Amino acid sequence: QLRLVESGGGLVQAGDSLRLSCTASGRSFSTWTMGWFRQAPGTEREFVATISWSGKSTDYADSVKGRSTISRDDAKNTVHLQMNSLKPEDTAVYYCAVARDEHFPPDEYDYWGQGTQVTVSS
Repeated sequence: QLRLVESGGGLVQAGDSLRLSCTASGRSFSTWTMGWFRQAPGTEREFVATISWSGKSTDYADSVKGRSTISRDDAKNTVHLQMNSLKPEDTAVYYCAVARDEHFPPDEYDYWGQGTQVTVSS
């Protein structure tokens, strides 16, 4: 069973940067697409970024495009989300996910982590 654990969240000020990490255990995810999502209180979970199994293709939500970079290190079974110029509206619980769907970007994700809280103060 694949297990995903996020880390790197915290309380930061507007304009700061954070690097979120997600490490998988149980099996390698090197052939699967990885993604990041977030959910703020009272809102639906929303897509943030995704990276293909090869790392050659990425996609970002408009809200983070230009401020964020998703990357993967398959040797460490880890995917990262570097977030710069953080804004209060980036405050949310951030989740990583794995998609077995070979289509990119995938239509659905199959495994999810428990999330890490990011809070951006103004």
